[in-house]
Amino acid sequence: MIEQLESAAGMVVAGHRGYKSAYPENTLLSFKRAIEVGCHMVEFDLRMSKDREVVVIHDATVDRTTNGSGEVREQTLAELKKLDAGGWFAPEFEGLKIPTFQELCQLLAGYPDILLNVEIKSSPDAKDTADAAIELLHAYELYERCVFTCFDAEIIAYLYDHYGAKTQGFKAEVMRNFVHGENGTYSKMWVIGIEMSLLHREDVQAFRNRGLQVWSYCPDTTDSVLYAVGCGTPIMTCNDPLPALRIKQQLEGTV
Repeated sequence: MIEQLESAAGMVVAGHRGYKSAYPENTLLSFKRAIEVGCHMVEFDLRMSKDREVVVIHDATVDRTTNGSGEVREQTLAELKKLDAGGWFAPEFEGLKIPTFQELCQLLAGYPDILLNVEIKSSPDAKDTADAAIELLHAYELYERCVFTCFDAEIIAYLYDHYGAKTQGFKAEVMRNFVHGENGTYSKMWVIGIEMSLLHREDVQAFRNRGLQVWSYCPDTTDSVLYAVGCGTPIMTCNDPLPALRIKQQLEGTV
């Protein structure tokens, strides 16, 4: 199913950590709202707890996005579930919890047209996290909707070599363990994602000449969305998807 992006004719808008600009990131509410406003894909981050449960959280620690502290991988799922993952964003979201990946899979199974950008966060447990995540994705019949992302080139290679996964990597200068050369990291990528400050039309064409799709992240204003489209990256991951969705409607003549 994810292969449809190879021939996508128009814009494709992904919600970064759900609807990150308006809701607490990587919560079930954030993903629901991203889908409800019209995102075609959701991007999320996976890590492993101390007792080997895959959870949806971006940072290596819980400090920024919960009322707790300490490393995710040093806390059990029960300990993580005691934390408030919403109040840090705004008082009305107090009480939201860090989702398990299984909980997110259960939610996404109810939206059969939504594509998934699964980011495996760099960590000592990253390969184990990838293995457990892929097992769950197959169990919920979601695997065919997925592209897998990581900033660690070793994990990109692992996903590609062991699973034949569709992967998204990044420019060499922003990745760890990048391998140059004909059979290096770029050869393991299906997509390269380019952050807006590094996005230039010349690079887009050069990566396309390598056979890569090129996506942009995170154009969150009308001007940045138009710039991304002008550079040739109509598939984009957004913190605020509304500007991109409005432009998509205008370009497709649906408003």
